[in-house]
Parts: sequence; C-alpha cells; structure tokens
Amino acid sequence: MMQQPLESADTILSQIKQLYVTNGERLTKKDVKKQHPEIMRGALYYFPSWEHALSKATE
Repeated sequence: MMQQPLESADTILSQIKQLYVTNGERLTKKDVKKQHPEIMRGALYYFPSWEHALSKATE
C-alpha cells in the first residue's frame, strides 16, 4: 500500500505548475520521477496517472 505523501493534492498541483511555469522543466514522467520523486509520488497518490495530474495542473 502506498504511503500518503506529506503534501496535499493542491500542493502537488502547485509544485507541478511551478516546475512548468517557473523552471520551464520538461515534465515527462521519466524526468519528474528522476528529478523530483516526491512530486511524482504525490501525483500518483492523488491522481489516477501522471498525465491526469499534469493536465489538472496546467488547465
């Protein structure tokens, strides 16, 4: 069973948004998992997939 992340779903979305807007980072699942594993863990805990979390963060 996956352990609940320390961040809330809203915090995870904010962090994804910040990576994209502020840092201009590539947001492929592989890159985020490697560079920011805590964000990936949170995204997969709260959302059905990385793509779902990404679309919610960038809508």
